[in-house]
Amino acid sequence: MDKLDKEILNEIQWTFPLVPRPYSQIAKKFHVTDEEIMQRLRTLKETGILRQLSAIFDTRRLGYKSALVAMAIEPEKLERVASQINRHHGVSHNYERNHEYNLWFTLAVPPGSDLKSEIDKFSKLSGIKKVRLLPTIKLFKIGVKLEMVEEKKADVKPTEEKKKIQEVKFVVTEEDKDCIRELQRDLEIIERPFLKSAQKIGVTEEQLLEKAKYYEDIGVMRRFAAILRHREVGFVANGMIVWKVPTERIEEVGTKLGSFPQVSHCYQRPVYPDWPYSVFSMVHCKTSEEAQDMANQIQKLIDVDEYKILFSSREFKKTRVEYFVEHEFEIEEPMTV
Repeated sequence: MDKLDKEILNEIQWTFPLVPRPYSQIAKKFHVTDEEIMQRLRTLKETGILRQLSAIFDTRRLGYKSALVAMAIEPEKLERVASQINRHHGVSHNYERNHEYNLWFTLAVPPGSDLKSEIDKFSKLSGIKKVRLLPTIKLFKIGVKLEMVEEKKADVKPTEEKKKIQEVKFVVTEEDKDCIRELQRDLEIIERPFLKSAQKIGVTEEQLLEKAKYYEDIGVMRRFAAILRHREVGFVANGMIVWKVPTERIEEVGTKLGSFPQVSHCYQRPVYPDWPYSVFSMVHCKTSEEAQDMANQIQKLIDVDEYKILFSSREFKKTRVEYFVEHEFEIEEPMTV
């Protein structure tokens, strides 16, 4: 990648134009031709750096239930268990982490489904010693942006403002489902990609773009953006920093953590006798030393003494949840040896 590639990726991770000719608008910003922008993005896809261009939806606003799940697995059975869990279409992220709880995955289930019943299906698998269900109690932040241009790295300070959205009730219609199914697909790199998407579901380009903008205004769609492959762009130290926060300080600490540009996710989650960490935050760094240093700087600014960083040592699955594309899931026979 050259500097322009990195600048383009910085831009479209956060603000992708919801207009009929999005690549033309990006080209104007960088003073290059439309064809050059499209060719650069095609190359970044082919080389595996750009995972996809698509809408990122708010799971709960669509009526889905979701949770982070931590499992303590016998090490020799970890890969087998992970591969079975990956078969569930509601599992979007699945990692091995450096802890007694060595498997961490996210699971989302559609309206009308029971989250615990789906997780209970995994109990047939041999090698699971403990399971901790960690649903979101309060969301403080979600939004990954990897800083591609080294010179633009922000200081480790709580400087970001929370995005304002319209608070309105949202009831999903069949038309919405069609639009959401299409917007969550990887956008083609062609002159008028939204026109082709709209034609597939029998609406006009203008209607689809209006829907997308409305979903974003009310927070149903977090944003339309580029998703990068972290490891391919050098962010190999993905650290989940978990904080033991006194109950009366959770709101204050979570809000402050969410305002650090380096923190991509921040949630309050349940605690257990063997898991006292109530606030979870994610950072993405190029080395574990950089992540440790960042955690130390954050710790001084939020004044929380007890924390851990759990690094992902293996990525078993990373994809986006497919909303309103329903699948039944049954576990395969458990491993007997």
